[in-house]
Amino acid sequence: MGHRVDVQGDRIETPRLTLRAWAMTDAPAALAVYGAEDVTRWLSPAMERVADVADMQTLLERWAAEELEPPQRRWAIELRADGSLVGSTTLRALPPGEEDLEIGWQLAPEHWGHGYGVEAAHAVAHYAFEEGAEELFSVVRPRNARGIAVARRIGMEW
Repeated sequence: MGHRVDVQGDRIETPRLTLRAWAMTDAPAALAVYGAEDVTRWLSPAMERVADVADMQTLLERWAAEELEPPQRRWAIELRADGSLVGSTTLRALPPGEEDLEIGWQLAPEHWGHGYGVEAAHAVAHYAFEEGAEELFSVVRPRNARGIAVARRIGMEW
C-alpha cells in the first residue's frame, strides 16, 4: 500500500480513501460506526454508543458547531472507489492541557481488516506534521488489540 497523501483544504486523499468534512446526510452511515458496540466500547466514557439516526444527526450537528483550533479536525472516511462512508478519524487536542495532539480512528466493523484505519491514520499524521506538529499521540486501551496494531503500523510506540 502506498503512502501518497494529497491535502486539499479540509480534504485529504490517499490511494484508496478520501477524508472529508462530515455532512448532515452522513448520519445513517455514521451510525454504522458510532452505533456499533464493538467500536464504542473503546470510546467510553468519553463517548457512548449512539442509539439511532436522530441521535447521530444531533452529534454531527454538535461536531459541525465545534470551533476547533487548526490543525484540529474531524473527518469522515469514505472509499474513493464508490464513495461509501466507512469510518471517522480525528486530530484533537488531548485534555487536560490541550497541548498534545491525538490521532483517533473508528471504522464500521464490516470494514475492519482492510487497512483503512492505518491508511487514514497515516494520512492524518502526515497532515499534522505538515501543519507543524512535533509529536502525536493516540489513546488506545491495552486490550484493544486492533487499535494497538493500527498505532504500531503508523509508527507509534507504546
